[in-house]
Parts: sequence; C-alpha cells; structure tokens
Amino acid sequence: MKIVVLDGYTLNPGDISWSRLERLGELTVYDRTAYHAGNEDLIMERIDRAEIIFTNKTPLSRTVLENAPDLKFIGVLATGYNIVDVEVAKERGIVVTNIPAYGTNFVAQMAIALLLEMCCHVWPHSESVRRGEWSGNPDWCYWNYPLIELAGKTMGIIGYGRIGQATGRIAQALGMRILAVDSNPDPSLESPDMKYADMDTLLAESDAIMLHCPLFENTKGIINKQSIAKMKPGVMIVNNARGPLIVEEDLAEALNSGKVAGAALDVVSTEPIQMDNPLLQAKNCIITPHISWASLEARIRLMDLAVRNLEQFLAGFPENVVS
Repeated sequence: MKIVVLDGYTLNPGDISWSRLERLGELTVYDRTAYHAGNEDLIMERIDRAEIIFTNKTPLSRTVLENAPDLKFIGVLATGYNIVDVEVAKERGIVVTNIPAYGTNFVAQMAIALLLEMCCHVWPHSESVRRGEWSGNPDWCYWNYPLIELAGKTMGIIGYGRIGQATGRIAQALGMRILAVDSNPDPSLESPDMKYADMDTLLAESDAIMLHCPLFENTKGIINKQSIAKMKPGVMIVNNARGPLIVEEDLAEALNSGKVAGAALDVVSTEPIQMDNPLLQAKNCIITPHISWASLEARIRLMDLAVRNLEQFLAGFPENVVS
C-alpha cells in the first residue's frame, strides 16, 4: 500500500518519528510540494498510484482527485480541511479525515501570550536593557511602554468552543470577566465571571477581544470598520484563529488612529504574509508566523491522531470523517 505525505516538514521538521506510518505501508514523505493555480502536475505526479495521502496545506482539487484512480483515503494533517474538494471525494468514495482538538491547550496559551505581550512588552524591555538603557538610567527602573493590568478588565471571546473556553479559563485565573459570543451557547458554562452576550454588547464592553471562531461566510471580515467603531477606545485584539476574520486595511487604520491600542496576530489573510500587507506598517501590531498549533506536544498529538485515523480506516471503522 503506497502512502504519500505531500508536505510533512511543518508537522515534522525532524523531531518526531514517522515510524508508525512506515509500519502501515510503503511511505514516501515530501517536505513540501510546490503548486500553482492551474498547474498541479507535481501534486499528481507525487500521488500517482497512491492509495493513502496525507496533506497539511497542499490542496487536493477536483482535477487532482479525478486523476488519482487508486486513492482511497486522505488524511488532512490539520483541523481545517478546506484544502480538499470534499464533494469530489464523496463522489469518488474517498474517505477524508481531519485532526480535531489536538492543539487546544497551546492555541489558548498562545492567545494569552499574545495578549500579555501587548500588556507587558516583555521583549522590547529586555532589548532595551541589552542596549544599555537601564545601566545608564538615572532611576532604578523605567518603562518605555504603557503597562496594563488585566485583573478587573473584560475579555470578549468570539467563538466559545473548546479553544475559546480554554482561553477564558486562563483569563478568569488572571481576574478577568468574560463575555462570549457563540452560535451554540451552553448556558451551563455561565458563571458570575462568564456570560454570553450579543455581539454589540461584547464589542462595546470588552477591553480585549479574542477571535476563536471558525471561518465561515458569516464570520469572514467580522472585524471591520463597522465593528471597530462599536468598540471602546483602546481595545486590544488577538487573532490566532483565521486571518480572513479581519479586514486588514480597516484594522491597520484603527491601529494608526489609536482607536485600537494594539493587535496581536498569529494569522493573516494570505500566508506566508505579503510584504504589502498594511498591518506590517501599522502601529502597535505584533505578528507571528502562524505558530499557535506548533508546540512539540501538539504536533506529537497530531501525529498520533493521524496514524489512528488511518489505522481505524484500515480496520473498517473510520473516525473523524469529514467526507
């Protein structure tokens, strides 16, 4: 049985073993598979005669799937699976699986880390000390940026699923009040410090807004000129969910005007980021290269779940099927 991993490097740059997959078939792992719209020849060449494919971000379009007659199983090495034409997979009887819930803890940890960096400015102050600004200072301490205490402030969480709830628990431990918007609210989660709210209330009352919702048509561009206008001055925004949740030109304008005090983003609309992205020149904007999923522990869980998905498929009891 031929197994092909099209883009294994981001999952496993060398610190995890492929051995469990190797035991299940003839395994070929490509670090990356380059592709261009309208030219998918390399993808089709690499999956030729493969029965099993794993992909993280390499797209599998109708054209690719229709030219893979032996293909039986696609394992998406991520939670989101929009890179696969699932309807075509269904038509062709190809099972498509994803990896849910492998990175909940680290995504929440990263969201809070991004927020704390905006509040504490740890790295810029460390660099200031290294430049000699403390040793030559007439005072015993100094700060170059406003320092913000989160206790007593309100965090608005848009999307209160597993990750949103994990972020909320950490924020509550810091003394924050939580307002949440979710398409399927669970009243049992409410407490004196956590309440569901409508979107306008969340926007108006939140000191920090965290995006943890999926990317759907009704959430695309949810942070835009109109929603920002409803926010309180000095709000902070964190997005480590999906880049297109934000209209980047509108956020850049709000950062430069001071309406939004800071933004910390682990995702952008086009990845890798394009150098003409307006957020690169915006004031008080932290951008990291989509690393919220990538702790070693989370990647090991991802690998374990990917192998289990294939094992269960081969045993006739497929799990985490999205096709």
